[in-house]
Amino acid sequence: MVQGTEGYRFRNWANTYSCCPELHFKPISVEEVRQIIELAKQRSKRVKIVGCGHSPSDIVCTDDYLVNLSNLNKLLKVDKEKQQVTVEAGMVLSDLNEELATLGLALSNIGAVSDVSVGGVIGTGTHNTGIQHGILATQVVALTLMTASGEILECSDSVNREVFQAAQLHLGALGVILTVTIQCVPAFHIQLQRFPQTLSEVLTNLDAHLKESEYFRFLWFPHTDKATVFYGDHTDKPIQTSSNWLWDYAIGYYLLELLLWISTFFPCLVPWITRFFYWLVYSAKVMQVKRSDRAFNFECLFKQHVSDWAIPIEKTGVVLGQLKEWLDRNPDVRVHFPVEVRFVHADEIPLSPCYKQDSCFINIIMYRPYGKEVPRKRYWVMYEEIMTRNGGRPHWAKANSCVHKDFENMYPAFQKFCTIREKLDPLGMFLNNFLEKAFF
Repeated sequence: MVQGTEGYRFRNWANTYSCCPELHFKPISVEEVRQIIELAKQRSKRVKIVGCGHSPSDIVCTDDYLVNLSNLNKLLKVDKEKQQVTVEAGMVLSDLNEELATLGLALSNIGAVSDVSVGGVIGTGTHNTGIQHGILATQVVALTLMTASGEILECSDSVNREVFQAAQLHLGALGVILTVTIQCVPAFHIQLQRFPQTLSEVLTNLDAHLKESEYFRFLWFPHTDKATVFYGDHTDKPIQTSSNWLWDYAIGYYLLELLLWISTFFPCLVPWITRFFYWLVYSAKVMQVKRSDRAFNFECLFKQHVSDWAIPIEKTGVVLGQLKEWLDRNPDVRVHFPVEVRFVHADEIPLSPCYKQDSCFINIIMYRPYGKEVPRKRYWVMYEEIMTRNGGRPHWAKANSCVHKDFENMYPAFQKFCTIREKLDPLGMFLNNFLEKAFF
């Protein structure tokens, strides 16, 4: 019989949320996962699955049973003809990237971080950028799911289609994702270009940028009109890096944490720090060529609070204009840079922020230099108000103040997901406080 560990304390990567589950499990087989489900049923306990803990919210926190699938981490099948791979849900994306590279394959798009489990990637709607590309879960073509009854469902577009669509962004609320089959592409390099513009210029030429580059995104630096545009595109060129830029980048961010810590005592320094680092790191033109996964990934730096909402793409200029105008009118609110702006294609996944609409994700950050908290409440409240006013939908991995009624209004297929969840987990075994806020 599988054994759980007492006294374990879970903390997410940012150290913003933690919990002390009654028992912590690391099963080594599907049968042990089934035993955990059965034990929880016998003892009327809830079960939450945890990956690598990168979500900056309490989505996996529980007082009952916490289950880590990191031992279920194998590459199970390679279909070279279809360019598809099947992996266990506990496999870390960074390991999958290396496995794919040896096979001459790659994922067409991944997020900023690869230290995440495959099951977790599709749990919350992880995304990157590229208006031709959906959230990462749109690359999933099949999966297997163990329900609260212990039954294993095979799910795809042709088998259990509604469950499959719901499980592509499952929130850990439907059961335990066991395996995932992913559509890959031939391995490729990406040419990265970075160049400065003003925010006004970027927004004026937004349609042209979206057409010009496959993986276009940009950063805006609050308290200024400065922005930096990033292009990413397939290339046959060999790998090429800019060593001076990388050196400046690394040294610059050690200095950034120190200066932001000092600014907690002198908040008036924040706008000046923003301008300084724009000049130091982001104002120069840069070109590099990297292996695709390494081009998508970048360093998250030090601990931080983040909020990331999707809005209809046509609202991009309106929302950023309103956010900038509010900050300009409230100079006592000092916020950290950057605001990251990315673009994602529409999909048919019920809980996806991109459900049936091409979307712009606007991600705001407040760093925690050396773990120190900084004032952010007014910024967060106004940001959420602006996003809600403009048809926004929150990224499920990020903390937000929304409740059941809000989600019903924001997500057209929300009730459809709720119906599927209630059918698969009628007793609420896979719920926790985060999910109760959403579903009740």
